[in-house]
Amino acid sequence: MKVVVGMSGGVDSAVSAYLLDKEGYEVIGLFMKNWDSNINNDKEGITDGICPQEQDYIDAKKVCDHIGIPLYRVDFIKEYWDSVFSYFLDELKKGRTPNPDIMCNKYIKFDLFKKEAYKLGAEKVATGHYARIEGNRLLRGVDSNKDQTYFLSQVKPEEFKDVLFPVGRLTKEEVRKIAKEASLPVAEKKDSTGICFIGERHYQEFVSNYLKGKEGDIVDIDTMKVIGKHKGLMNYTIGQRKNVGISGYPDRHYVCGKDTEKNILYVAFGDDNKYLESDEALIEQMNFISSKHPTFASCKFRYRAKDVQVQIEYLDETNLIVKYNSEKAVTPGQACVIYLGEQVIGGGIIKEVRKGGKKLWYL
Repeated sequence: MKVVVGMSGGVDSAVSAYLLDKEGYEVIGLFMKNWDSNINNDKEGITDGICPQEQDYIDAKKVCDHIGIPLYRVDFIKEYWDSVFSYFLDELKKGRTPNPDIMCNKYIKFDLFKKEAYKLGAEKVATGHYARIEGNRLLRGVDSNKDQTYFLSQVKPEEFKDVLFPVGRLTKEEVRKIAKEASLPVAEKKDSTGICFIGERHYQEFVSNYLKGKEGDIVDIDTMKVIGKHKGLMNYTIGQRKNVGISGYPDRHYVCGKDTEKNILYVAFGDDNKYLESDEALIEQMNFISSKHPTFASCKFRYRAKDVQVQIEYLDETNLIVKYNSEKAVTPGQACVIYLGEQVIGGGIIKEVRKGGKKLWYL
């Protein structure tokens, strides 16, 4: 059986290809180029004149040569810009906190990439995601610290029917061990972190290439007095405590809200976090991976966040309300992914955050 593996240049996809080859599959590697590294390239993060994305391709080629499989390359720069990066910028303009990796999986990796794989004769498609598929169920990866089902929450359920996740049943430690024993060239390569198109570059400097921050007032939410100036709402996240830019205020403070119409950044003082607390959220753009619609389940509001027990009220096919005990910094624009034990029910985008049945007006 022919399987096309998405080769990222990292250890997870390398081990995925290696394991499938050992299992007797006819393995083909396919590398995606999703970002034009020449755009606004300030040389930051580049080593020896090679940008990280090109280095990833070189590493992927070394792995495929080592295993003895071919590697093809496909360019999705325009599609990535239209479907993922434009979404990222639009959400920032709204003062929300987007997760572009979720949209990359939805529109690129589990749509366009699969179509390209079929052109190469693929009967199965594999990636290095830490997730599992059993029957028609999407399950969390065995390694709870690396589970990546949060990022798969917007992928349509039918897209999983011919997908393999070879490392989903392994821990990261086991993956590293396999890579070393097989002498894979990326066995010791450091995992990539952060948003893929930003890489190691400074977030605010990168974003400023595309969105010009408009200076506005920083307001103390308790007194409603102006206490400083911000550099553009997109540069701040809810709950942020460092580098807010308030001079002459030594007390602990945190970002608690944004008003995009008036261009105001709201800040609260103290350690009680009361302005970050909520007990209900309205979820939109819900994508159901499972046919189950549980009334009680758990969810994640952020990747790596702990599971939150929720009661669910279904409004229609794509909108629902989740109710929970008090949680901090549940933020519009982020994903809410619902689980029933190990199984992924689906995920949507947080539209509105409430407390005591009332919308938090400053979010």
